[in-house]
Amino acid sequence: MEGAFHGRTMATLSATGNRKVRAGFEPLVAGFRRVPYNDTEAVAHVIERDPQVVAVLVEPILGEGGVVIPEHGYLKRLRELCDARGLLLMLDEIQTGMCRTGRWFPFQHEDIQPDVMTLAKALGNGVPIGACLARGDAAKALGPGSHGSTFGGNPLACRAALTVMDVLQKEGLAQRAERAGLRLMAGLDEALSQNAKVRAIRGLGLMVGIELDRPCGRLMADCLKQHLLINVTAENVIRLLPPLIIEDAQIDMIVERLTAAIDALDD
Repeated sequence: MEGAFHGRTMATLSATGNRKVRAGFEPLVAGFRRVPYNDTEAVAHVIERDPQVVAVLVEPILGEGGVVIPEHGYLKRLRELCDARGLLLMLDEIQTGMCRTGRWFPFQHEDIQPDVMTLAKALGNGVPIGACLARGDAAKALGPGSHGSTFGGNPLACRAALTVMDVLQKEGLAQRAERAGLRLMAGLDEALSQNAKVRAIRGLGLMVGIELDRPCGRLMADCLKQHLLINVTAENVIRLLPPLIIEDAQIDMIVERLTAAIDALDD
């Protein structure tokens, strides 16, 4: 999808829909077709006209692309298109997975299942690990010895990931992320909805983006001085990915300090 980010190895760079990220690494892997995000008609158009298409790769929510949340039903429609043509539906859940959006995985909001799913980052809670999950025929594509990596299957990282999953389940952190996200979105809406610099506030669970009408990279340094760690992506979108264990008082502090930082931006 246009605006997508999937990684920095050759194939994932090739799939990434951001020309700036791909620049300097050509020639990349051939065979990828890109379409606008949140546009199932564009996907259907390519599938209809290109018999070489074998899979649809998509982020349930664009992360690096600016926390863009598709309309409800987007993933379900993609699932239907893939089923009708015998294609794989592949979800990049590296930013969105592991309870971030109020479910273990955001595809659960639409009651579907992917054929392939990638995970990392939160899977190890800081311990480096990545995983590729597959089911059905997709799970038969790779067998023992057919693919691997230097640290693939590392026992320490795998033990850490299992422990992370145990804690997420036992402490109900998906449900907590849903509740905390509602509080954060309500606070941001109250504080910023009338701010002329703010174009949109988007969020699902504890994955939130605030789109401004101007580049705002300097906000990262400004907020850090106030002991507030934020990220800016797509040049003008403040991306908030707070810990799933965040407390109400900390949510309110984020709203207060971030609002002050946005107000202080030069007109």
